[in-house]
Amino acid sequence: MKTRAPGKVMITGGYAVLEGSPALVVAVDRYAHADTAHPAEDPSAEVVAALGERAPSFDRSALYHEGAKMGLGSSAAVLVASLGAVHAARGENLDDPDVRATIFTRARNAHLEVQGGGSGFDVAASTYGGVLRYSLLSGVPCILQAELPEGLHFSVFFSGASARTSDLLAEVAEFRRRDPEAHRRCILALGRTSEIAVQQGQAGSAREFIAAVRQFAEALEALGEASDAGIVPLAFKRLAVAAAEERATFLPSGAGGGDVGVFLGVAPPSENFSKRASQLGMHPLTLGIDRYGVRVTSN
Repeated sequence: MKTRAPGKVMITGGYAVLEGSPALVVAVDRYAHADTAHPAEDPSAEVVAALGERAPSFDRSALYHEGAKMGLGSSAAVLVASLGAVHAARGENLDDPDVRATIFTRARNAHLEVQGGGSGFDVAASTYGGVLRYSLLSGVPCILQAELPEGLHFSVFFSGASARTSDLLAEVAEFRRRDPEAHRRCILALGRTSEIAVQQGQAGSAREFIAAVRQFAEALEALGEASDAGIVPLAFKRLAVAAAEERATFLPSGAGGGDVGVFLGVAPPSENFSKRASQLGMHPLTLGIDRYGVRVTSN
């Protein structure tokens, strides 16, 4: 049984989602594939935690660029695709809400076990697809389907280098230990602006949503500066300025660190913006929204 699961791009909610604030995440049409006809030669720790050593083979190459992870949630996509393949091989229908809920829970638990934490938003995107409003209510995931505003242009750029989310989370955790009050202010600002962005995404115009996401981006930059973590690298800051000049916004996806950046505008990135991005080493990615989540591709 062959399956695929999409990658993800987080728009808002980085760091704040761990404190109960909502995140907005988009499943994208770059996929990890799994195949029960062959065993995996080197399954990830997360896949082993969920399925043991006899896991299906997988292909995650579409989520890499020249050997570098692009920050599109490859580990979650591989895990969900692998679980989906096993469930489908048993004759279970991956469109069944109960089957999907089981896959999500198993995948999230495996991620928590191996990584020692995390929200699970990437697992949700790979499982359910679409645009999701994701939050943790007393530690329990709440997943709601959402949409991006009409007329919004969504583009993604990759820096060519991978970022280590675990390192950034550790630096922010150290900031919390060192100055809990300053950390609290930063997280409150992130949570407030992410909540506004999620609301504007549902009820506002594209311009209102862009403005709200820009406020979240500013709060994310403030956290990076206060914690001395490299959440928003210089190239991303320069592209944020360039985007603002055309009434758009540009920000790191998820925890940041310099891998994936998201451009949101009422028009596609201009020629000047694209040229500036190229000068700063950023590569545009051709991505659309995946609406299906994990699914069977062939028997």
